[in-house]
Amino acid sequence: METTDFAKHLTNFFTKYMAGERNASPNTICSYRDTFVQLIFFMKKVKGVDAQHLKLNLLSKETIVDFLDWIQRERKCSNATRNYRLAAIHSFFCYLQYECPEQIYQWQRVLSIKVRKHQKKGINYLTLEGIKLIFAQIDVANAKGRRNLAMLALMYDSGARVQELIDLKPSSVRLETPYIIKILGKGRKERIVPLQDEQVDLLKSYMQENKLMEPNCNQHPLFFNCWHKKLTRSGVNYILKTYADMARKLSPALIPEKISCHVLRHSKAMHLLQAGVNLVYIRDILGHVSIQTTDLYARADSKQKREALEKAYVDVIPENDKEKSWEKNAPLLEWLKSL
Repeated sequence: METTDFAKHLTNFFTKYMAGERNASPNTICSYRDTFVQLIFFMKKVKGVDAQHLKLNLLSKETIVDFLDWIQRERKCSNATRNYRLAAIHSFFCYLQYECPEQIYQWQRVLSIKVRKHQKKGINYLTLEGIKLIFAQIDVANAKGRRNLAMLALMYDSGARVQELIDLKPSSVRLETPYIIKILGKGRKERIVPLQDEQVDLLKSYMQENKLMEPNCNQHPLFFNCWHKKLTRSGVNYILKTYADMARKLSPALIPEKISCHVLRHSKAMHLLQAGVNLVYIRDILGHVSIQTTDLYARADSKQKREALEKAYVDVIPENDKEKSWEKNAPLLEWLKSL
């Protein structure tokens, strides 16, 4: 079978460019791969072009727009997901500009596709009481429960993303003072997060129980399943959702209907902010590139806004206007007396 130019350049894009030149993380490569899996499926199902016959000249601007519309219509993707898929496609066509400059006009037409504006959702976070209630549902009488408590508590305490958590190894944790954990975040950026004594005690007990403190286990997953392989993102989300459902039955007001591991990260950031921790330190703990990203927590905290306004409030209303006008309203007074 003859190899198509699309197959050749897509393979080189992932193996030589993304993995080699850009040194992209495995998570980024997997996410980009999923975009092209969907694109290939779309070309077969909608355009009637099999993967072995798919060529670059078939990927016009109009075809890519049809694909983006299709994933929203058929797969119910949001504008944010559409934009992420478009970013992966743009990256590939940027690469093609230098590999196949003779078709640069076609590539630049695809690159001219604009992202769609989308409404940013508000931050979903739990109160301290909500966090405590969820953790209280974990049965620590068995090994799986002790693992889950150590894992969820560490996720909250460190503000780690779920992928960052499941990528942790015993070598990532320092169990001697000063207690810290090294987290490899987005863009292969490593950050150091301090740990509290209570968290270290819990983590140390878990690691001792599972013999993770032995030198030969340094590169073993810190949290693993019954096959001793690291957990998946969906698996960790399922564990959290199980305990959240149990907690919601006890106090529906404290636990929202929709909850994910990212809620723990948001909750930690909000609790740090409410405790008076500077946004710069919160940015470093969360691993944000810019303070503007972390600033969204300050914008979301209505309590701090209200307190700031109360401190800055200057009374400018004349005394005469402050009189209780309802006291001079005879019909209203008569109605109140009749109750």
